[in-house]
Amino acid sequence: MLLGEDRFTALSHAAERIAASWKSFDSARDQEPDVPAALRALLDLPVNHKPVPAVAAIDQAFDVMEHSIAQSRPRYLAFISSSGLEIGAIADLIAHSYDVNLALDAKAASLLEAQTVQWLGEFVGYPASAGWFTSGGMLSNLSALTAARERALPRSRHTGIVPGSATLYCSSEAHYSVTRAAEILGIGSDWVRQVRILQPNRGLDAQHLRELVQSDVEAGRTPIAIIGTAGTTLTGAVDPLDDIANICDEFGVWFHVDGAYGAPAASTYKQALFRGIERADSVTIDAHKWMFVPKACSVLMVREPDNMLRVFSHDENYMPHAAGRSNAVDMTLEYSRPLRSMKLWLAFKVHGRDEFVGAIERNLRQAELTYQLASQDPAFELMQSGPSLSVVPLRHIHPGCPDIDEHNGLLHDAIQQDGSSFVAGASIDGQRWLRPCFTNIRTRTEDVQLFLNDVKRVGASICPQHGASS
Repeated sequence: MLLGEDRFTALSHAAERIAASWKSFDSARDQEPDVPAALRALLDLPVNHKPVPAVAAIDQAFDVMEHSIAQSRPRYLAFISSSGLEIGAIADLIAHSYDVNLALDAKAASLLEAQTVQWLGEFVGYPASAGWFTSGGMLSNLSALTAARERALPRSRHTGIVPGSATLYCSSEAHYSVTRAAEILGIGSDWVRQVRILQPNRGLDAQHLRELVQSDVEAGRTPIAIIGTAGTTLTGAVDPLDDIANICDEFGVWFHVDGAYGAPAASTYKQALFRGIERADSVTIDAHKWMFVPKACSVLMVREPDNMLRVFSHDENYMPHAAGRSNAVDMTLEYSRPLRSMKLWLAFKVHGRDEFVGAIERNLRQAELTYQLASQDPAFELMQSGPSLSVVPLRHIHPGCPDIDEHNGLLHDAIQQDGSSFVAGASIDGQRWLRPCFTNIRTRTEDVQLFLNDVKRVGASICPQHGASS
């Protein structure tokens, strides 16, 4: 099953194709390509019984990627995702070639993961005592909330919990992973308390949060954790983390910060927004979002590692504990774990802290420029205040349009089909909005105006579809 002498030809050919793709990522496509019939037919074939030459198969793989959504390109402004940092791709090749398993002590690889956690904690101002890389924010949040459940309800990992006896608290615009975690942990989505948000910045209302916790405690329920969001997916809002920390201290509740998207901005001139993150029991950051490295590269950082040990440790005959020491698998939900940290470690090495800060700040300023330019153009409607981070919800207002909501609901699909820019839609306060988000390492300042021009051009072309003249 080895490539033998063909391995060097295959590697050289793949490197040439990768180099060409990296160069192409510097420019936006004129439009997103359709999947051609021949490629659809290829992807509908049953498994081949005989081998295909490696170079030919590699070319087929690149053909698939060239006809996929181009999120590495400058005007991909849709979902918060990685933008394919080149050194991160090289790191993946190195890590996957050696294929170490971090379930047990992997010698230097385990030390590298621990060092990367420390670097990331320092980067965002969180005093991490330990941390682990996971497959995504869902798993990082779930792991933290599993530990929070065990601390609030000791031995619940063994006994389960009584329905309706435990609660979680988060902003009404928190990521759905919190609700999903509540369902998995047996808390139940009915017991996730949705804390109202405050306008104009859309962070949760700390007074309302305190009232909810107080009411549940008086009713005999056990608060498991309060989740503060450091950058909501919908609008980029940052909850008042310091106020949440005070409430957690008052009631003895676990404080988890979901900073999957926004926490890296704590390293920038937006640092004041994140005051209180240093007081959290746990913090989630997806480095494959605003740290630009390829998926998957989420990180869970914790203040007290023993909390993880209490909920995940076990004693199995096939999992040795040398000299009584715990393994990483005793503190994580996953067993087999690849060296995901290599890509962030190597990115810090090659680019340095300051380049990361500069790249994040460029995205922040691009979002601010979008808000500024759109506010000066009657073709756009904006939210009450400027962007907290790098999400800039806006609506296209076309003269004579009979239904602005329907128009903007159709518009994001039309822009994606057009392909010059790529943006997602969103429902905010019952209205349909476009939701450009700037987390792309390749986005340039000039792309801001090009994107706004695309919105107006495509918007004018589709309005007749629902009854207005353009």
